[in-house]
Amino acid sequence: MTSDFAFLKRLFNAFDPFQPLPAGDPVYVDCHEVRGDGDILEAVGNEILLSDRNTCQLYAGHRGAGKSTELLRLQKYLDENGFFVVYFAADEEDIDPEDVQYTDIILACTRNILAAFKDQTDSQAISNWLKERCEDLKDLLQTKISLEELSMEAQVSQFAKITTKIRTEPGERSKIRQLINPHTITLTKALKQFIKDVKKSLPSQYHELVLIADNLDRIVPINQGEGRSNHDQIFIDRNEQLKDLDCHLVYTVPISLIYSDRASSLADIYGTPQVLPMIMVQTPENEPYERGINKVIELLQKRLSEIDPGRLIVDIFEDSQSLEMLCLMSGGHVRNLLLLMKEAIKYTIKLPISKRALQRSFSELRTTYKNTIFHNEWEALAKVHHSKEIVNDQLYRGLLFNRCVLEYRYIEPDGSSKVWYDIHPLIKGIKEFQDAYDEGYPG
Repeated sequence: MTSDFAFLKRLFNAFDPFQPLPAGDPVYVDCHEVRGDGDILEAVGNEILLSDRNTCQLYAGHRGAGKSTELLRLQKYLDENGFFVVYFAADEEDIDPEDVQYTDIILACTRNILAAFKDQTDSQAISNWLKERCEDLKDLLQTKISLEELSMEAQVSQFAKITTKIRTEPGERSKIRQLINPHTITLTKALKQFIKDVKKSLPSQYHELVLIADNLDRIVPINQGEGRSNHDQIFIDRNEQLKDLDCHLVYTVPISLIYSDRASSLADIYGTPQVLPMIMVQTPENEPYERGINKVIELLQKRLSEIDPGRLIVDIFEDSQSLEMLCLMSGGHVRNLLLLMKEAIKYTIKLPISKRALQRSFSELRTTYKNTIFHNEWEALAKVHHSKEIVNDQLYRGLLFNRCVLEYRYIEPDGSSKVWYDIHPLIKGIKEFQDAYDEGYPG
């Protein structure tokens, strides 16, 4: 098969691993049947549609598993059913995932709700709060806040300055938090009133408001001592303020929090969190799972068909075994799948993609995973691969957060959901893992 640079360039960009698909995108593949049969439209969407009161739900999953794509589907579904949805990806303009406190999140929610309704309301709720803080804020933001001219545009601008400093200026974060922390309760009350005012003037096709805060699952865990982390402080200790807004709420949360010893507390506060597991490309018995592999191939095929409708994805590779190996080595993790595909294309001068190029892409991502694993974690990874289970402690939660351990689900014949775990397939090729596994499970 011949190819040229122009086609390889288009092919390379067709597999962008960092761009979520908008709702209705033709390359979207519905994988719920190989993810344990969970569908966000049913699990999260219908909870909102059916409830007579405001709901607050948590949505979790491994980073890069496809949560943002699913949340954009949810946004469209709710919009079509009369719910005005404010969706934002928190780490794009508002927070630094390496250092987050509750204050940062409430400021992010405020900025995005203000921005969504800046042309649709004259509510003074947030304006009044800003005026009460004007003396302190003018020094922090190096600007004067007029008591008379706080238009909606100006309010959005002031909060944008605050969240930008929180996200991009580590030296300013503590100053902002020290200033805002004593007033988060009054800010939450002001935002709640603002939302009440906004809901009175929603466009006629809408009757309720939903706020979706995405990418909070990227908040890096920071040990606070006594088995607690910043995740506990944000989502459990400050849950009343997170929930205390006059609208439906969906927050993404780190998957490691779902499996902490605070899991029962989370369920009591928010209800059962919804989890997006991996696409199951192999069975708990370490055998290839044909239905899952076919779904992954369909995902690749649809992206290829966007640039060349007449070409089959299997023909892009040296042989069909190479395509299956790519599916298996991805672990059913969508972002890893696309990243491996891009890396293999990068080392391809002429199609088909060679086994050597594919192995090089595996090797590079394997090295990335190896660099995240500490010496004391190899034995734990060996245990997970052997038992397909995890232990509820901080070490295993860290492995979940770093995607060294992946979650899978499938439906039993009796209709119940079975959850199991395994290491990322690329880790199997690391010598330290092989040594730990051979030592723990010889023969």
